[in-house]
Amino acid sequence: MKFGLKTLLAASIVTAIAGCSATGSSSSSSSAELTSAVADNARSDKNRARDQYRRPAQTLEFFGLKPNMTVVEIAPGGGWYSEILAPAVKGQGTFYAAHFPADSKVGYYQRSLAGFKQKVAEDTRFSEVKITEFAPVTHSNIAPAGSADMVLTFRNVHNWYMRGGEESTLSAFKAFNKALKTGGILGVVEHRLPEHRADEDQKSSGYMKQSYVIEVAKKAGFELVEASEINANPLDSANHPKGVWTLPPRLALGEEKAEQYKAIGESDRMTLKFKKL
Repeated sequence: MKFGLKTLLAASIVTAIAGCSATGSSSSSSSAELTSAVADNARSDKNRARDQYRRPAQTLEFFGLKPNMTVVEIAPGGGWYSEILAPAVKGQGTFYAAHFPADSKVGYYQRSLAGFKQKVAEDTRFSEVKITEFAPVTHSNIAPAGSADMVLTFRNVHNWYMRGGEESTLSAFKAFNKALKTGGILGVVEHRLPEHRADEDQKSSGYMKQSYVIEVAKKAGFELVEASEINANPLDSANHPKGVWTLPPRLALGEEKAEQYKAIGESDRMTLKFKKL
């Protein structure tokens, strides 16, 4: 597949901004634990292939992850980020995986939780993981109140908003605030909807406005520390037939224009670092 000069220039922008924040500062060096966790051959080829889009080392450096922290990951799903976070703090810190509630009636949630529990039971990288429950409004005890140094959520905000609007989204952020120590860090990565688009598009596209996420976080008692372009993708218009799921890794249209969407790559994402007031 051939690409024009405009496409190649845009692709070069993606490379250039990786690892740089919105203020232009470079991220600090990885800790030995984080570097080892990202490079670990125990990670599957499928998971490692997504590093070019999710940039785990740069993202966690930006948030300020340290191996002695108490860290909570929200809705870890199959554990893509957990398999980096758990080893990175193992032996020095504490890692809570705030997964789907055990009493959920949703089949997918039950299967996802069961698969994650199996990893914890069988994979030595997960041997110190503490599983808690999270769902907006109903399950907010993700870690002992005031105990966490850092709460992280990756590409989840749209789910809460699409299912329950601002009530659900604000409830989630308040749960994060409750778990954190004063001054603790909330790290958010989310599919980004251009600010000129209609607010209505947040209800079905899988993309959220950065300004909206910042507003909700402030309502929940957070202050924005810094925004980063680490996970930006200027090739993504955020305007696709099946929303964000049109792009990799889902490719919701199947083979239809698959090469075109693969060339775009994964979504344009905001990366926001907040502090609990």
